[in-house]
Amino acid sequence: MVPSSQIRKVVEQLFKDIQFTSEPKALYDPLRYMIEIGGKRLRPTLCLTAYSLFKDGFPEEILQPAAALEVFHSFTLIHDDIMDDSPLRRGKPTVKARWDDNTAILSGDVMCIDSYRRLAFAPASVLPQVLDLFTSTAALVCEGQQYDMDFEDEESVSMEDYMKMIGLKTAVLLACSAKMGALIAEAPSAQAEALYRYGYNLGLAFQITDDYLDTYGDLKVFGKPIGGDIVNNKKTWLLTKALETAKDRGRLKSIMALPVDEETDKARKVALMRAEYDKLGIPQAAAQEIRRLSDLALEEIADIPGNDILKEFSEKLIGRAK
Repeated sequence: MVPSSQIRKVVEQLFKDIQFTSEPKALYDPLRYMIEIGGKRLRPTLCLTAYSLFKDGFPEEILQPAAALEVFHSFTLIHDDIMDDSPLRRGKPTVKARWDDNTAILSGDVMCIDSYRRLAFAPASVLPQVLDLFTSTAALVCEGQQYDMDFEDEESVSMEDYMKMIGLKTAVLLACSAKMGALIAEAPSAQAEALYRYGYNLGLAFQITDDYLDTYGDLKVFGKPIGGDIVNNKKTWLLTKALETAKDRGRLKSIMALPVDEETDKARKVALMRAEYDKLGIPQAAAQEIRRLSDLALEEIADIPGNDILKEFSEKLIGRAK
């Protein structure tokens, strides 16, 4: 089995060496920019980690599909930033901010197409399964984004609906990453499915961690303005839980209705909502839910030999909220 330190080095080198078409620069420079500003590379790392449970070494037939996962994920981020009007991504200007909306739309489109080109490196024996998994996942991610946008017009959403949304928008791509590594390694189908469920539950925990960090994180670590979800009344796990927990929703709703025209208005709104979350015990509840979902993920892969590396991956992923 390949140690996690080596997998990290392989992933780092993979994206140092990644190539995109040269011209026209206005189309392809944003792709290079998105890759260069980095990220956690969770999806390719998980894909290679799952693959390493069954195979030694990393030939192009797994490296390029692993890269496809990150390229596709970056495409979704480019478009998400347009929809959310986000100025920063990973602490750097977003593509829409550095170029413009039209460039971001078109560059995102070609990034999505590029991911399919990389998927085609998968072995012919499993390529139909890999393409089916990836294509169905891509559609589910779009469904999740639509639900997320629909929620913007709702005064509140149920926890059930929220969990369904993040399952589609976030969790399915991590689940796909784990299963894809297993498929390309020609792992037993039962273990491939167990890895999918592991990735899904871990993806839910990851999104709740992200929600937590948007309110309680450090800008230098998180890479996005802290409190943006509160400013925009975004339906997060924290807000959903607070509305579910509060005996009187009036206070929460009055804070949500506050103006955010000036930076001082935004800061006040964030401070007031954080204070309400603290009173309701929302940070502690989020930590409990993150741990519960992480434990569920680990239960799924308990019978897979070499699963310590998956436990390590899980701990690093959710440890950001500690």
